[in-house]
Amino acid sequence: MEDNNILAVVLAGGKSKRFGEDKNHIKLGDKTLLEHVLFKISNKYEEILIVSSHNLDTKKIKNVTVIPDCFDDFGPLVGVLSAMKWVKENQKNYKWIATFPSDTPFFETTIIDEYQKRIKLKDSMLYFIKSNNKRHNIFGLWSMNLLETLEKDLIKNNFRKVEDWANKIGVKTIDIKIKKFDPFFNINTKEDFEEAKKILIENLND
Repeated sequence: MEDNNILAVVLAGGKSKRFGEDKNHIKLGDKTLLEHVLFKISNKYEEILIVSSHNLDTKKIKNVTVIPDCFDDFGPLVGVLSAMKWVKENQKNYKWIATFPSDTPFFETTIIDEYQKRIKLKDSMLYFIKSNNKRHNIFGLWSMNLLETLEKDLIKNNFRKVEDWANKIGVKTIDIKIKKFDPFFNINTKEDFEEAKKILIENLND
């Protein structure tokens, strides 16, 4: 796949307050939540950047770089900014970053093909996935041209919520049809994790 224009970015810096412990290390089946995400995208992208201040084990996946957030306690928007600044500082040629949350193990990789289509359309600088009438603000395709605006809005204008900032900038959605369950279901609590176990078992038995 021609992915030279897109850097895959996994946002794994959340504090997991509702879960009670670092979700990245929790095992669902034979993989941790983070590994589920990494294994899905590792054969789609030549390089993966993880933004997290946690101690993460990424030895099973090649070409993975882990960086911390450039500012503390700014939420997921700063993870996006950190990735963009890394691209610029390391003189990478990526024009876009595709963000994936580390706590959503069932997402469909077909969205990656959709990202390629959107780049060619050139009708927006920001796209989010939408399923079941819900917009998933962490599954996004972000133009590198947003870097300066994002940094200014974070530091000077005190934006913290991805949704608020995206609405201010202007965002288009990529609608995904749901078959049996929402593949963009994310694990925030122990109850969500129990539900994820059921989903995994049901799909293994298909």
